[in-house]
Amino acid sequence: MATLPQGYGLRSFTEIDSTNEEARRLGDAGETGPIWIVAESQTAGRGRRGRHWVSPTGNFMGTLFLRPQATPRKAAELSFVAAVAVHDAVESFMPPHLRPGLKLKWPNDLLHEGRKLAGILLESSGIAGNELAWLAIGIGVNLAYHPENVEYAATSLAALGLGDISPTDGLEALATAFDRRIRQWRDVQGFAAIREAWLARAAGLGGPITVRLSDETIEGTFSGLAPDGALELRLASGEIRHISAGDVFFRPAPL
Repeated sequence: MATLPQGYGLRSFTEIDSTNEEARRLGDAGETGPIWIVAESQTAGRGRRGRHWVSPTGNFMGTLFLRPQATPRKAAELSFVAAVAVHDAVESFMPPHLRPGLKLKWPNDLLHEGRKLAGILLESSGIAGNELAWLAIGIGVNLAYHPENVEYAATSLAALGLGDISPTDGLEALATAFDRRIRQWRDVQGFAAIREAWLARAAGLGGPITVRLSDETIEGTFSGLAPDGALELRLASGEIRHISAGDVFFRPAPL
């Protein structure tokens, strides 16, 4: 049984459609949370924009269900809280020589040497007053396995020589790191401190990137993170364009 920070519940499943779907069911049933939902396998795991998320037994698959008591705009900052927490947790398993390769790709993927190691998916529903009714923060970490022949190259902790980390180990590290980071987010400095921590771990900052949007693909330089978490893209004209949603691909720097 995993040991979690005080105040967090836990629901564990051998198999489930997806932990985010269970969070949706809890929200519809009036559950208050916060509750970690974990599963050994998922039959309908998904990533951003409805993509299929490979969910083999041995990897970490979990969702944190909570009622953030925040407006939808404010609650969106929890994407970055989660990303920094995932970085913290995975870094805690790594020997010093592997840690420099661990980076965050906007908005919330975790990479090691440019290969995807973990992903995060936030889903929510409804407004209670002016606050989000509930939020599901789905997290998948490639502990034992990673997919091959995918658009964005992936890796796993096992592939990095760290094959003895169990999903329970992952849950305990993630729960501890998230609790620490959400307390930081709720403190005086708020999102500014999380934004600073995210930028210190950012992949591709200052370099050329391609951003694929729903209706166009644009190129520029990843120049920073806006105060609300939007990606700041410097175009060839010098204009700064703020991107609130899109897929980022890194490009080689020009010679």
